[in-house]
Amino acid sequence: MHDGPYHILAKRGDVAERVVVMGDPARVEQVSGMLNDPRLVNSNRGFPVYTGNYKDVEISVACHGIGGPSAAIVFEELRMLGAKVIVRLGTAGGFLEEMEAGDLVIPNAATHLSGSGVSAAYTPGVCPPCAPTYEVLEALVQAARGAGARFMVAPVVSNDAFYAESPGFAESWRRVGAVAVEMECATLFSLAHLRGFKSGALLVLSNNVVKRTPILPADKLRPYVDKAARIVLEALSSLEA
Repeated sequence: MHDGPYHILAKRGDVAERVVVMGDPARVEQVSGMLNDPRLVNSNRGFPVYTGNYKDVEISVACHGIGGPSAAIVFEELRMLGAKVIVRLGTAGGFLEEMEAGDLVIPNAATHLSGSGVSAAYTPGVCPPCAPTYEVLEALVQAARGAGARFMVAPVVSNDAFYAESPGFAESWRRVGAVAVEMECATLFSLAHLRGFKSGALLVLSNNVVKRTPILPADKLRPYVDKAARIVLEALSSLEA
């Protein structure tokens, strides 16, 4: 066991009970700008964390890096610093023909390759629950409806190998019910069950894997991320921590 955070060098009290996490540090800068009086509480190791207020509710915005192992470190350390609800705002590739860039997916489950990934290190030989906390899921759905957003509630697959994704990969996971691929939700959801915090996610589609559409660059994604971030902030501000 570790005595405390080694990567997020903030003090307890610097991190809010409600946290939005994402993989891209630039996206953290974008979303933190939606808070009132955001203050930088960590910049160590390229994991920026800001804390501010949204509608008089204290919320932190944090970077978790790419992939399950990086994300698990950040989730663990945010929890050590007082986080009680962690919601991932991320991007994903769609598996269904009708999906378009900018569409939203709210995962009600996340799956991964059996026996692989960071979850296997936490629970060898056991597949932990990979589902979000229901009240967080419900809050995200209600906030998305309130925003008039186009969204789908469905399972996703968390894949460790970004460049292994292909139309064949998409088809194999679509057959078992996954509608999109990303990299960190399974880690977040399972760790939340193991460590006793609440979790959820909202994903913005950046491309369609089946149709081989190119991944939208950050500047093209920015307006979609703005809308998605508002939904997450509304959901978090409505929740009991």
